[in-house]
Amino acid sequence: MKQIKTNKIALVSILTALSVVLGYIVKIPTQTGILTFLDTGIFFTAFYFGRREGGIVGGLGGFIIDLISGYPHWMFFSLIFHGLQGYFAGFKGKWQWLGLLLATIIMVAGYAFATAWMKGWGIALADVPHNLLQNFIGMVVGFLLNKSIKKIK
Repeated sequence: MKQIKTNKIALVSILTALSVVLGYIVKIPTQTGILTFLDTGIFFTAFYFGRREGGIVGGLGGFIIDLISGYPHWMFFSLIFHGLQGYFAGFKGKWQWLGLLLATIIMVAGYAFATAWMKGWGIALADVPHNLLQNFIGMVVGFLLNKSIKKIK
């Protein structure tokens, strides 16, 4: 029992680190910050392990990327929005579609409201398509990685 928990902690830690590296390497600047491929790691972890692990990778990954990328004013927003994104993306069974919808809404709307609060609605609304795209690409690539890993396993 203890060995299984230790292995899971190690795997989630590695997935968090890989998500941060992936998100840090592929950065696309926008008016309000950056777009990353962090969401790929979040969705993969949520699909593969579940809600709790998806939330951990999402929250910590987003927090760390903002810290090392020079956007410390976004760290706590990312902790919450990406953490909830990962949590909801981890819903299983008949609730999976609802979870993916909630994950998208929370991430996109959360950043829109935070951006509006800091920089105004003009910039916030301009970033919505970018955040939707980041979310959608992360969801698709995370899903494909999950399917590939499960076939190999």
